[in-house]
Amino acid sequence: MSDMSFSMNSSRPYLVRALNEWILDNDCTPYIVVDAGVQGVQVPTEHVANGQIVLNISPGAVRGLVVGNGALEFSARFGGVPMQVFIPLQAVVAIYAKENGEGMVFGSEPGSPDPDGTDDHGTPPQQEERPNGKPTLKVVK
Repeated sequence: MSDMSFSMNSSRPYLVRALNEWILDNDCTPYIVVDAGVQGVQVPTEHVANGQIVLNISPGAVRGLVVGNGALEFSARFGGVPMQVFIPLQAVVAIYAKENGEGMVFGSEPGSPDPDGTDDHGTPPQQEERPNGKPTLKVVK
């Protein structure tokens, strides 16, 4: 099996669904950070700042939330104006609880934008491998 390569579905939709449920179960408000520049994103552009938008996806803020394997969609009101929101899941950069910041920032997956500018292996562009080859750990909050 070591010579075979298995292609797996993106883990992002599963993690978004699980973290949303976890945040709600803990009586917190789930917020998502969206890269508004990803093709197919339909969000209120007047609320986009620095190429991103933060959206409250709690049941009290949205109607008909569906987190499918390819996209997240719901309807909501922005400034009193109803809008259907559509977000390809590769555009979801993070999901977290408003009250305490607990959640997850997503790294890169093949075909997904990379929020921190690193490549698919977590290496910043044009950075050479570590000369001693020892692994390193990075604390992510």
